Amino acid sequence: MGIGVLTFVTDEGISPVELGAALEQRGFESLFLAEHTHIPVDAQTPYPMGGPIPPKYYRTLDPFVALTAAAVATEKLVVGTGIALLPQRDPILTAKEVASVDLVSQGRFRFGVGVGWLREEIANHGVDPAVRGRLSEERLRAMIEIWTQEKAEFHGEFVDFDAIYSWPKPVTRPYPPLYLGGGAPSFKRIARLKAGWISLSPSAKALSGELEELRAVAGHDVPVINIHMGEEPKAKDVEGYRDLGVEHVLIELPTEPRDETLRRLDELQTEFAKLG
Repeated sequence: MGIGVLTFVTDEGISPVELGAALEQRGFESLFLAEHTHIPVDAQTPYPMGGPIPPKYYRTLDPFVALTAAAVATEKLVVGTGIALLPQRDPILTAKEVASVDLVSQGRFRFGVGVGWLREEIANHGVDPAVRGRLSEERLRAMIEIWTQEKAEFHGEFVDFDAIYSWPKPVTRPYPPLYLGGGAPSFKRIARLKAGWISLSPSAKALSGELEELRAVAGHDVPVINIHMGEEPKAKDVEGYRDLGVEHVLIELPTEPRDETLRRLDELQTEFAKLG
């Protein structure tokens, strides 16, 4: 079971170059980055964690730019989106960004995607939040055509284009590993797309029931990355995920300046060395 981090890289915290290098030096396997294009000032959608939406949500760097910087600064570190918000992304441009990062990283990219929770943010991109699930699946299918076909075309409800050329194609064939975020409503979509799942859980015990439901729908071999929710996680807190067959665990890393981040990574390295 691999251990990595999930964080928001902003203009106020450690740079993606320094963060990527620090993670690889300390033996972490991955860096996943969150995405928000902006936060509407008068948004009424409740913040899932409670309270006001933190500034890191509207200060994030573009994840594909930041992950490219981290990939160039490292040799083995897996880089991924956790998660890219598909209702806010043009599928032709996003297909090129995914393939480009996969090429630059020589196959170290993982594409985590989701439909988003902030309805006003989605609406500002000209998308009806009520159809964001169907739209996201269709955009993914269009991207898969672009990645896998020399002459790609797609004609759907939300995405429509005649035959196009688009390179580069991904280094990873047929395309980088795809993971969908979300709860039970996303499980059938995961099965249809033969994708993995990015879960959000504070403990193995809390995750076990959802995993049973997922595997009943998508099969027992569906790959799972879990984002471990909780303050200052201990090795014992994540050890149970291994018994559930989770392939990768992401630890939430606060957005902090360089020195604070490096001290926190040193503490996490010491703690997770206990996993063996």
